Amino acid sequence: MQVTRLDLDGSGSPLGIVGKILKAEPNLQIPVKIKELAHALDIGEIQELTTEGFEGGLLTDEVRSFGAILVKKGMNRHRRRFTIGHELGHFLIPTHKPVKEGQFLCSSQDMRRWSASEQNRAGRMEKEANEFSAAVLLPPPHLRTFLSQWSDPDLKRMIAVHEHFDVSREAASRAYARYQGHRIAMIVAKNGQILRIYTSDNMPRLAVKRGEAIPGATVQNSEGPPGTVSDLKYADAGRWIESKWGDRLPTTYVQVLMQSEGYATVMLWCEPDQRDDDDFDPDADKTAKQRMRDRDDTYYPYR
Repeated sequence: MQVTRLDLDGSGSPLGIVGKILKAEPNLQIPVKIKELAHALDIGEIQELTTEGFEGGLLTDEVRSFGAILVKKGMNRHRRRFTIGHELGHFLIPTHKPVKEGQFLCSSQDMRRWSASEQNRAGRMEKEANEFSAAVLLPPPHLRTFLSQWSDPDLKRMIAVHEHFDVSREAASRAYARYQGHRIAMIVAKNGQILRIYTSDNMPRLAVKRGEAIPGATVQNSEGPPGTVSDLKYADAGRWIESKWGDRLPTTYVQVLMQSEGYATVMLWCEPDQRDDDDFDPDADKTAKQRMRDRDDTYYPYR
C-alpha cells in the first residue's frame, strides 16, 4: 500500500481520516486488507491479547511514534478484522488519549458503542474508533456503488454486503440500514428478544425497543436452518411504528434471516406512501365493531 500517515495530516474525524486514506489509495482492494493497511500506517505488530475481559488493545506512546495492536485470541475472522480497525482508529485519531498511559484496552461493550454524550470522553473515543473501523472496512463510496445495483430492500442484499466486504452480518446490517437509501430498520434478536436496532436516518420512530420481544410471531413463523431468508411479508405497522391516534402509518413489510444459536436478523421496511390525500382514512366507512374486529385480525394474524 502507498498510503502513509503523512497523507492523513489535517484530518481528525473518523470519516475525514478514512477519506484521506481513500484519496491516497484510489484502487483500494475490497475486501480491505486491514492488517496491511495498519502496517502501512505505522503499526509495527499485531499480537495476541491475554488480558481477561478485553477484546482489543493498543500500545503506543504520547506522540504515537510507534503502535502495536492487541487482539483477543480465538476471535473469528470478522470480529478480528473489526477489532484491528477499531484499534487503528485509536492510533490515528489525534484526540484519542488512553485512560492508562501508553495503553488502550477495549471491551466487547466498547466494540458495540455507537453513541456517547459529550461529557463521556472515554465513551466518545470508543464510538469514534467504531465509526472509523466501520468506515474503513466498508468504505462509503465503495458501499454506495455496490448497493446501487439493487432497488428495493432485501436481506439477501445485506448478506451480499457481508460477503463482499468480509465483515460480520451485524456490521453489514448496520451499514445496509445507513446507506441503502430506503426507510428500514435492521433488528438483531436472540430467542425472539431484541438485542440491537440499527435504522436509516429517515426511518419513523419505532415502537419497539432493546430488551423487548419481537412483535407477534415474526421469528417463530420464519423458522428454517441458519441462512434461511423469509419472503417479504406485510407487517402490522401499528405494532412496530410509533404513532398518535389518527395518524396514517406507512405500508410496512418484515423479513427475517434465521441464524444459529437462536439469533435472527429482522428487516423492517416502511414503503413511501404514494397517496396524496393526507386526510385519507381507510376505516372511515366502518362501524366501531368492524374496526375492532379488523384490529384484532391485524394484531393477531397467527392465531
